[in-house]
Amino acid sequence: MYASMTGNNEEIAGILEESFENLGCEVDNTEASQADASDFEDADICIVATYTDGEGEIPEEAQDFYDDLQEEDLAGKIYGVCGSGDRFYGEHFCATVDDFDQVFANTGAIKGAESVKVDLAAEAEDIDKLDAFAAQLVQKSNGQ
Repeated sequence: MYASMTGNNEEIAGILEESFENLGCEVDNTEASQADASDFEDADICIVATYTDGEGEIPEEAQDFYDDLQEEDLAGKIYGVCGSGDRFYGEHFCATVDDFDQVFANTGAIKGAESVKVDLAAEAEDIDKLDAFAAQLVQKSNGQ
């Protein structure tokens, strides 16, 4: 699931989709307003790519998903969170990435990789981190 205002997280979701497909995974890449938290019940690996709105707020189009995710039981599922932000916002830089990370942990899901936070648009170094993120999630899902 991704939430994207500027297109940066849509791009991140696309990078991850390609990474997972290269690792032999089937991917369902859904924009936040079209996603339902219960969809994660049928997934082996659950990922959220999001931006942070204003001063640390969940994006409006992802708020319902965020609220519903808190009610899910995802015990045994592997999860990862990533997103883009602007370091200009200081302490609020990618705060929503951390918020989703906490909610996933509360669902009983297992963290498969450290969160990836991208400053603005993904560059070559960020793409390498996202590829590694995908690989770690698949390894964790495969019990390695």
